[in-house]
Amino acid sequence: MKKKLVSVALISVVGVVALVGGLVAAMGFDDALALVTGGKGGAEEVAAAEVHKAAPPEMGKTIMITPFQEIIVNISATTATGRQTTRFLKLNTALVYDEAAEGAKHVEERKPFVRDAFQDYLRQLSERDVQGSASLAILKAELLRRARTVSGTDAPQEILISDLIVQ
Repeated sequence: MKKKLVSVALISVVGVVALVGGLVAAMGFDDALALVTGGKGGAEEVAAAEVHKAAPPEMGKTIMITPFQEIIVNISATTATGRQTTRFLKLNTALVYDEAAEGAKHVEERKPFVRDAFQDYLRQLSERDVQGSASLAILKAELLRRARTVSGTDAPQEILISDLIVQ
């Protein structure tokens, strides 16, 4: 009886250690500690910062919206049988930027280069990369990052997607 009790206790301790180790490995030490203690940790601060970054531009700014021509690219897809195929991705976007920001004049000048950078990125995607709302948020963030990089300024504030069709 005593052997069974020790075995159960040992298995329980190993299970708890594995659970804590997996939690720390997945979330990081600070976030796992914040989850256990209930305190505000890094994950909540990062989430709050992301919400603040994704918030619409402030009304006091001089906001310009410049639409792009329709973009149609091939993306890869996997059929139900596992065969690789291609699909068309059709995307209509517009770029929101702060006209008063430093370097904003470069946004319109470099618009063809921004569109080209968008196409390069979109061609690398698969059908899975554009499924769901999380994928849409990642897509918008990647396009915004490319717009800022190509234009050489932080004037671009948001990417608006009016149509996203996969055929």
